Amino acid sequence: MKQTLEDKLGTLKYTIDKIPHIIVNTDICKSCDYKPCIAGCPAGCFSLVDELLHFQYEDCIECGTCKIVCPYGAVDWDYPRGSFGVSYKLG
Repeated sequence: MKQTLEDKLGTLKYTIDKIPHIIVNTDICKSCDYKPCIAGCPAGCFSLVDELLHFQYEDCIECGTCKIVCPYGAVDWDYPRGSFGVSYKLG
């Protein structure tokens, strides 16, 4: 049976750092009507909460899509510190 994206995301293991590897300037996001980060993030780390953008770095799969799709440069993306972040089951 073919796995869905949600199935595949469920196989990932995370070592969460207390220091986020992505910082989102939500003040800049207030002027963005489209919020492409919400649709672009395959892990669903971005959402709207009471009309404000919310980002949850703990579920990030480190693909960098959020930085690429943000038209205003509101995403400061870096790789997690050594030994932290996502571990892929199949390599």
